[in-house]
Parts: sequence; C-alpha cells; structure tokens
Amino acid sequence: MKYYLVAGEASGDLHGANLMKALKSLDPQADFRFFGGDLMQAEGGTLVKHYADMAFMGFVEVIANLQTILKNLKSCKQDISAYQPDVLVLIDFPGFNLKIAEYAKAQGILVCYYISPKVWAWNQKRVLKIKRIVDHLFCILPFEVDFYKTWGMDVDYVGNPLLDAVSAFQADPDFLQKNNLAGKNIIALLPGSRKQEISRLLPDMVKAASQFSEYQFVVAGAPSFQADYYDQHLDGNAIPIVFNSTYDILSHARAAIVASGTATLETALFNVPQVVVYKGGKVTIAIARMLVKLKFISLVNLIMDKLVVKELIQEECTAEKIGNELCLLINDAVYRQTMLANYDELDVRMGQPGASAKTAGLIVKYAAKA
Repeated sequence: MKYYLVAGEASGDLHGANLMKALKSLDPQADFRFFGGDLMQAEGGTLVKHYADMAFMGFVEVIANLQTILKNLKSCKQDISAYQPDVLVLIDFPGFNLKIAEYAKAQGILVCYYISPKVWAWNQKRVLKIKRIVDHLFCILPFEVDFYKTWGMDVDYVGNPLLDAVSAFQADPDFLQKNNLAGKNIIALLPGSRKQEISRLLPDMVKAASQFSEYQFVVAGAPSFQADYYDQHLDGNAIPIVFNSTYDILSHARAAIVASGTATLETALFNVPQVVVYKGGKVTIAIARMLVKLKFISLVNLIMDKLVVKELIQEECTAEKIGNELCLLINDAVYRQTMLANYDELDVRMGQPGASAKTAGLIVKYAAKA
C-alpha cells in the first residue's frame, strides 16, 4: 500500500521512523512519501520536506512565520493529492496536521492519527472536530483513553513509542573515548530541537554549568542544526556538542537539564535525575497561562499526576535556580533516590514496548477494510 506520513518535529521523525519499520515488516511492498526527517528518510521512501523547515513554537512565532506555514500546508495538500495514498498517517504536530486531516478526509482518504493531539490541555471542544475528520486515533498516554470516552469517541491505546526506541537502543561501547568524554561524570544538556528553545534555554544551562567544574557537561545536539548554531549560545565555554547521540549521552549521565517535551520522558526512561526547564515568548506564555489548564508541563509529571521532577518555567528558569536543583540531584542522596523510585513507578504505568508494531498492525487492518 501507499502511505503518506506527516511529522513536523524531531520526536515525530523518531516515531515515524519506527512506525515505518513496523509497517514494512507487515507490508514489505509498502511505499512511503512523507514530511519528516533524517530518521524517516533512512527507512526509505521519499522525503518531501524536512521538519527543520516546519517547526515553529508558540503563538507569536507561529504568527511571525504564518506565510511559511501556509506555504507548507498548500504544498503538503497538493502533494497528497498527487500521490493518492491508501492511508494518511499524521504524527502529533496538531496545529498543522489537523488541517491536513480535514483536507484529506474531504478527499476520501483514510486518515489515521498517531499520537493524539493534546486537546485535554486546553480547548477540549476540539475533540468534536477530531471526531469528524479523523478515522482512527492512536493514543500513547494511558489517561487519554478515558478522556476521549467522555466525549463519546473510541480510540486505540497503543502504548508509548518511546519505549520502543529506548528498548531498541544499543549503547556504543566506545562513545566516551570517541568524543573525548572519559574522566569526569557527565551532566546532559538537552535544550530542545527548535531554534527558539535552544536560544532561550541553552545560555542559562551554560551559566548553571559553570558552578560544577568537577563535571563534564555535554550538549545533545539536534540533527537539524550545525555546531556553530550552538556555539553562539555557549558564551565561549568549552562544552562539547555531540549530535545524533542523545541516548548514548543519557546512558552515561549522572543528571540532566532538559527542555520540556518528549525528552523529559526519555530522560526518565534512562533513569537519569533531571530538572525540566522552559521559556517562551512573553506574549505566548501569557496566552498559554490563560488557556492551558494543567498542573504540570512535563510528561513525567503529567503521567504520574504528581510533582516528580522540578519544573522551572519562564521567570523561574534562571541559571541560579537550575544550579540549585542540579546540586540537589547530584548531592542529596535522599532527594535523588526519591526521584528514581518515582521513575520505577512510571515504568510500570508506561507498560511494555510494542507501540510501533501495534499501531502498524491496526493501520494495515483499517486500511484493508477501507
């Protein structure tokens, strides 16, 4: 069958690649065309547009880049019509993908949505639109099934694809030597995969790092950037940037400073104590605080429904406060062990790997019936 996939950021590229691999095992003649990234491209098929040209974060940033977004939407719709896929698979990225879903549904294309839009966070009435334009919705967070049920919508819970990625990871035994990192304990810096995240978060991460000279700090570089983009935010500090090796970095890390997002859950799955940080534009954050009705922003805390990892958001996100939390994570044995014990409980809630295979099986089944 012909599959058209749309992923608009680094995490979507990861999950899309794993899904493509699972689809190929069920459908060896599968043909793929997609908006995505390097990992999806490595699985074969045709990359139409890279997510590096698509990921804009926050209300203000979206408005500032509206022409580019509209151009990308038009290009995607035209390409889908020309390709005429048997099934459209949308991966997260709801601001863009819900518009693509609406278009494809009107064209009579089967619409599958992998990784549910987080409509439970704000404006829950969007469920009604999803119910109308999405044929099959695959959820990766346990509490989402009950949420959608309250709106009269049946969804498939497939588990979390990060479990697939983490369980499939094979550590490079020569990682430390290859990157000249042997000698000191490592603290991982994960400043995100978007320009705005890196520019806002990395400088404070670096300032906090200056308080811990006995540790080796390492930046996990996103594949869509070059080293010089990070260098401008390091303020002359000799902190190595290692690309395409986030899991190797986490597998050696004593602790981590992590931008809010998928990486917080990945860090927890690697049992690395962390502090979660986030900064947005002032207008974006002000709007979000009015609209979003959540107690937490990190996936770890949302899934556990309690404060497991410290969240330093906006004005709380300072080098001093990051440093204070990092000091606790490194030196306070009780504090550290409490977080690790909560990670154990998180592992139980997350369940077993297999989300990619389960989702692929359902997509093939639903496409065959369409």
